[in-house]
Amino acid sequence: MPRFERASAVSGPLVQGFVGSGLRIDGQLYEGVLLTPEGATAWSAPPLAELAAADIQPLLQLRPAPEFLILGTGSAMAFAPRGLVRELEAQGIGVEAMDSRAAARTWGILRGEERWIAAAIMPL
Repeated sequence: MPRFERASAVSGPLVQGFVGSGLRIDGQLYEGVLLTPEGATAWSAPPLAELAAADIQPLLQLRPAPEFLILGTGSAMAFAPRGLVRELEAQGIGVEAMDSRAAARTWGILRGEERWIAAAIMPL
C-alpha cells in the first residue's frame, strides 16, 4: 500500500494510502470522501456524469471559500460535468479533475503548502 507522509505540521486530514477501492485517511477507511482543511467526511458519490454542486454542498460551505476543488474521478481521469464547473466558477471556485490517486497525492502536496482547498474523491 502506498504511504503518504505529511510534509509539514499542516492541520487537516492526511491521506495515508489506498486500500481496495478506498482511501485510508487518518487511520479510517473511506470509499468516497469530501476533504477540507478542517476534516474528512464519508461521501456516497453519484455517478460522475450526474455530479452537481448539491452533492458537494459541505465543501461549498467552507469559509473562506476554497481556492479550488480537487475532483478525484475514480480509477481513471475524466472531465468534470460542465454544469458543475460553471456553477463552481460562478462562485469563484475552480475545479481540477484527475483520477482519485492523483487527487489524493495532490491534496497532500497542496495542503503541505498550506493551500486552502477542498477535495471530492470518488472510490477507485
